[in-house]
Amino acid sequence: MNGDTPDSEFPYAEPGDLAHVREFVRTGATRLGLPEHRAELLTLAVSELATNTLQHTAGGGLVRLHSAGGRIVCDVIDGGSVRALGRAMPAADALRGRGLAIVERVCDEVGVDTAPGGTRVRLFLDLESPN
Repeated sequence: MNGDTPDSEFPYAEPGDLAHVREFVRTGATRLGLPEHRAELLTLAVSELATNTLQHTAGGGLVRLHSAGGRIVCDVIDGGSVRALGRAMPAADALRGRGLAIVERVCDEVGVDTAPGGTRVRLFLDLESPN
């Protein structure tokens, strides 16, 4: 499959959808060959992004999942603005602001760009971890 054609996608629009989003990512990533412990990292990252979507934008979002070039590629698309990457981890006593910092730390690569209908955060995890 090429790098821009999803094997599958899952829309979400309300907090009750988050458990289904997590299950979609976990099972889809392992089906595509990502080891279970790495699929859990991707699930955590997508859950953080989807939660941000529901808290800070209107209209929900869409998760797309596929493999390309020895990697799992997961897009989280929503109507929000482009987010800045390279965030420092907030202080331990901070009430908010950890989501994107966590995403950047658990994925092998993260990119942000515009997409039809809003913004796409593209997550990459290598199928074979160097660890």
